[in-house]
Amino acid sequence: MAFITDNNTVISFAEHSDVVNRDIRLFESNESLTDDVVENLLIRATERILSKIRSSSWWGSYYLNRSTTGGIRTSADIPALDVDRIKSRQNDFTDLCVYTALGEFILPLVADFGSEDNAERQKMGYYTQKADTLIAELLTAGDWYDFDDDGTIVSTEKDPGQINLKRVR
Repeated sequence: MAFITDNNTVISFAEHSDVVNRDIRLFESNESLTDDVVENLLIRATERILSKIRSSSWWGSYYLNRSTTGGIRTSADIPALDVDRIKSRQNDFTDLCVYTALGEFILPLVADFGSEDNAERQKMGYYTQKADTLIAELLTAGDWYDFDDDGTIVSTEKDPGQINLKRVR
């Protein structure tokens, strides 16, 4: 469950075996879900996660409170987070990548959208909800990013966020 790198650049938070370990029956019944297909979808899921974090109010606030560089006029000027600085909760990021990949990319490839009670459609909702819950937990904790890239996360680099819970009736 280590991050997957290519030329010293993190390209994915998870690998094929992480997804297979989560739902082996899915792969037993769908031969089209090869290593290559799943690995590319995991890369896409990682990109999606990073995009969600970058667009979060937590990241904007976190970056602005620590950055010494000026010239930031809008949220578009705030850079993306550096994946190599994620030093804590890496297993949670792996789980988040698996949930995102299953809910948004892998299961839609094999789901039968003509049937309301299709198992894959139900799993899509389940994994999407798991991903939403976990990303909210990570942003609320705010304890996983090494802003100054010195190898340790000190108290001044931790920034617990606040999330607005919504009631669903």
